[in-house]
Amino acid sequence: MPEDFALWVYLTQGPLLWLTVTLGAYAVADWLSLRAGRHPLVNPVLLSVVLVGGVLVASGTDYATYFTGAQFIHFLLGPATVALALPLWEHRALVAKSALPMLAALVAGSVVAAVSAVAVVWAFGAPEGVVVAIAPKSVTAGVAMSITEAQGGDPALTAVLVILTGIIGALVVTPLMNALGIRDYRARGFAVGLASHGIGTARAFQVDPVAGTFAGIAIGLNAVMTAVIVPVLLGMMR
Repeated sequence: MPEDFALWVYLTQGPLLWLTVTLGAYAVADWLSLRAGRHPLVNPVLLSVVLVGGVLVASGTDYATYFTGAQFIHFLLGPATVALALPLWEHRALVAKSALPMLAALVAGSVVAAVSAVAVVWAFGAPEGVVVAIAPKSVTAGVAMSITEAQGGDPALTAVLVILTGIIGALVVTPLMNALGIRDYRARGFAVGLASHGIGTARAFQVDPVAGTFAGIAIGLNAVMTAVIVPVLLGMMR
């Protein structure tokens, strides 16, 4: 037993261990999602978070040690977002026809996402740091954290709120859209991409390629729009 523990301690100091744990957790989570017929409640990102979190708690590993190994995946967020241009190019004719409705949805969705989040936490008397951190919650993590940092907030808190927003959006988008009777995959995809960024977009691609394409467009446009809205909104409140 002491030798096994010593081996585990040695492995936890190597960055490749946590990269392997992260990839392994997602592989298991994705397999479970596939077995469940891609049911929205069996979300691979949510399951991965639970699995990796369980390993960290059980092993007594702090986040800084974990991130040393998993940061390569964090780096790939940028290339993965850029890669969304490929389905955009494949469906460019359909995208061009939908430009005007997308613009209207972008303005409405970006404003509502920021204003509603800020209004709720402000109404409950949350401190300014929380108000600043939650304002860009519907934007992809890298951009959201930059917006928060520029406004004097805590980027780490924003990262947590962004992930929670993405997971919730991915869980509810399919049943919600079905309940509302929205069948157009352009509208479904754009809505989830605008509200739930990358995690919601991953779910959209599982449902339909067109939905995934429009979700990817929404990620980029909402990032730009929110970067303009949030400073103005917070400036009005100060």
